[in-house]
Amino acid sequence: MSIEDVIKNSFLEAFSGTSSTTSALMMIVALLAALGFGLLICLIYNKFYRGVVYHRSFAITLVGMTVMTAMVTLAISTNVIISLGMVGALSIVRYRTAIKEPLDLLYLFWAITTGIACGAQMYFLAMVAGLMMLVLLICFNRRSRAGRLYIVVIHCSAEIPAERIRQAMEKMRYRIKSKAIRGGNTELALEVYTPDPHLEFLEQLRGMEGVLDVSAIQYDGEYHG
Repeated sequence: MSIEDVIKNSFLEAFSGTSSTTSALMMIVALLAALGFGLLICLIYNKFYRGVVYHRSFAITLVGMTVMTAMVTLAISTNVIISLGMVGALSIVRYRTAIKEPLDLLYLFWAITTGIACGAQMYFLAMVAGLMMLVLLICFNRRSRAGRLYIVVIHCSAEIPAERIRQAMEKMRYRIKSKAIRGGNTELALEVYTPDPHLEFLEQLRGMEGVLDVSAIQYDGEYHG
């Protein structure tokens, strides 16, 4: 057999059907592993979510994203023609969904990379990376429990002196974000960082003379100052 025939046969084998090294059993195991890892990521997302509004659809997306990425990886690894077709198909897709929570990007990328690892039968890598991510989330979650950030809105019939607000806040960190005067009423928006989960300082603010109502909204942002 000439060199030309060897190159030709190799080329035809590369563009032929499913590779003999990838059996149906391996595919099933990879997809089941991706499903298991995806469910684990979904549970971790439910446990450590600290946003304002929980999106159940995004949690389900994490599971589906892991399985679908594993399927794409398996298809690409078995046939060159399929891989070229998928590259062309994915290149024309435009995603318009906005990710509002920055931490959601971490979970989304975690699901995608885990699906790739499962599709490549690198289960140990997916497991080790998952454990590292879990430890990271636990560490930062414990740190965040030291205090929470709130936006406190105060409606009063007259302007409140800054000294009275300082006395009500005691040793808490706060700063005035906005101040609006409408007729004879004043609206103050304060950014307050407090370790008190019961928000007892709201009662002190409510008891101040001239205060009509006080409301607090948890804000999952970063505190500077």
